[in-house]
Amino acid sequence: MFFKYMWARLSSSGSKSLLLSTVAISLLAVLLIGCRQSSGALLTNGGEELFAGRTIEYIIPYKEGGGSDTWARFNATFLTRYLPGNPVVVVRNIPGGGSIKGANLYSQRASPDGLMILGTSGSTQLPYLLDDPRVKYTYQDWKVIAAYPNGGVVYCSPELDVSSIADLKNIDEKHRLMYASQGPTSLDIVPMLAFDLLGLDVKTVFGFRGRSAGRLAFERGEVLIDYQTSAGYLRNVLPLVEEGSAIPLWSWGVLDENRKLVRDPSFPDLPHFGEVYEQLTGKPTEGIEWDAWFALMSAGFGGMKLLVVPQETPEAIVEAYQQAFLAMRQDTEYIERKDRAIGLYTQEVGDQAEILFELATQISHEEKEWVKTWLRQRYDLNIP
Repeated sequence: MFFKYMWARLSSSGSKSLLLSTVAISLLAVLLIGCRQSSGALLTNGGEELFAGRTIEYIIPYKEGGGSDTWARFNATFLTRYLPGNPVVVVRNIPGGGSIKGANLYSQRASPDGLMILGTSGSTQLPYLLDDPRVKYTYQDWKVIAAYPNGGVVYCSPELDVSSIADLKNIDEKHRLMYASQGPTSLDIVPMLAFDLLGLDVKTVFGFRGRSAGRLAFERGEVLIDYQTSAGYLRNVLPLVEEGSAIPLWSWGVLDENRKLVRDPSFPDLPHFGEVYEQLTGKPTEGIEWDAWFALMSAGFGGMKLLVVPQETPEAIVEAYQQAFLAMRQDTEYIERKDRAIGLYTQEVGDQAEILFELATQISHEEKEWVKTWLRQRYDLNIP
């Protein structure tokens, strides 16, 4: 209507000069181009061609081969299939700082056009929650598209001769345990604190770039205990278990509808960490030490993997992604491959994704201060 009004006003003056016509045509062209570019995507045919001819960068702030990389590459195929216009979805790995480097770069460079999406993980959430000074991003600047609660499994080398959880307390000193970590404020803080709560003598070695690097250190025999998120475990560690090169010990567990820790449905035969804690310490799962670990686990795994876009991204683009996830969940190939690839958990969208987003990005002041004190005393790490 606006365009018709402008054309009528220009034509009704009785002047048909070339100059006036040129001005009108130029004005219309500028306005049309502006409308086309405002969303950064092609919005034609009712949105059917939203991403036609486009390439979407799926940023994963970790190395290739880990759980987040597995999750992203699994999703990328189905996003191409179900996003309007069938764009090419390219997974781009930007490791460094336990995911901080990639998240910082995304925060600086991403535009609200849906053409660059970020897959975060617990190692992105936890530095943010613990006020790591390297973090230059804030979750308030992002909008969640989908959320994937997750789990993880701790496993050890058969060299330790462990046949039960209780045997962990009596590991020979010649087998001093080492753990390969990305950093003290990464998702690795969950196993690091867990080892301490169990009274295990585990030396943490920092500087590894992702859980895949930790797994490779385990495979080389450099470390004798490790953990992987569910996707990384199912893809890369389960074959080691099946050939007798790794022994699963426990899972972290998952949260039920009442936020109670229960066994992970992906690993129902493994005890969750609460069961192991009670067995080895003889203490109930309560008190500030347990509450602090539980808060970290809830933030790191309860809403572990979040797919986000800039907060200013138009709702039509967000909805296109959400509809793609809903469609892929009904896809026969997705259903057949998913459990083995990334676990039994549901990739949530809408209100449920918002709940998981909040769970993953919140921690109480008391729990945060307890963790900061523990980091200072245990690893000489001072966080303001």
